[in-house]
Amino acid sequence: MNFGFSGEMIFLFLLVLILFGPKKMPEIGRQVARFLNEFRRASNEFRSQIESEINSLDPSGNASSGRPRQQILPPLQAPLGSLANRIFNPPPAEKLQVAEAAAENATVETGLAPSPEPASAPRVEAPTIEAPKVAPDA
Repeated sequence: MNFGFSGEMIFLFLLVLILFGPKKMPEIGRQVARFLNEFRRASNEFRSQIESEINSLDPSGNASSGRPRQQILPPLQAPLGSLANRIFNPPPAEKLQVAEAAAENATVETGLAPSPEPASAPRVEAPTIEAPKVAPDA
């Protein structure tokens, strides 16, 4: 550990000295030391817990052992029909050619490009009724 004093440490020490005074400084130092000690203990406990979990999954220490590893989460798969699924699992080339040919035939027959979604019924707007114009009283 590096116990050297930097400019920031000296500034913080002087700031605490001004704010709390010299009588409270030992008490504040003890509280800071307790906090750092508790933090270090919790950090070591967390690290040992993670290491024990890893060792319980693979006690031999290598992944090339004869028995299969325990799987914690299922393999990541994109939902069927999603864009990600189509990107990572593209359809075969034959299927793409058939779809392109069908789109080309639809364009030739109708003269229009195929719409990506079915056309909805035409929208009818209700006629607007205007209020009669009344001349202002003179």
